[in-house]
Amino acid sequence: MTIAEQQRLTFNKLSIDPIRREVTLANDLVPLTALEFDLLHFLAGHPGRVWRRAELIQKVWDYEYVGDQRVVDVHIGQIRKKIEIDTTQPTLIQTVRGVGYKFEPPETAENG
Repeated sequence: MTIAEQQRLTFNKLSIDPIRREVTLANDLVPLTALEFDLLHFLAGHPGRVWRRAELIQKVWDYEYVGDQRVVDVHIGQIRKKIEIDTTQPTLIQTVRGVGYKFEPPETAENG
């Protein structure tokens, strides 16, 4: 297994390649902005862990963001439109009401 394969995150049909900065869903390239990629990669790299909006801003935006923390909601919504089958009932990026978000991998996920 190559280093690139070891760093790639694969969850059923969703694959996140941090070296190429590419996300594929069922082998189709998913067009993400740089920030959307960073946010998805960060959440997927910590499956099951719940992150508060302020934590995500600190970890992903990587600078002192002085604005509405709801900016996270906007980016999560954009990512969901691109990777979720039903955005009204997301299965991969889940909202934890009153707290924040978590990436919940499918049962048969493989992490490379």
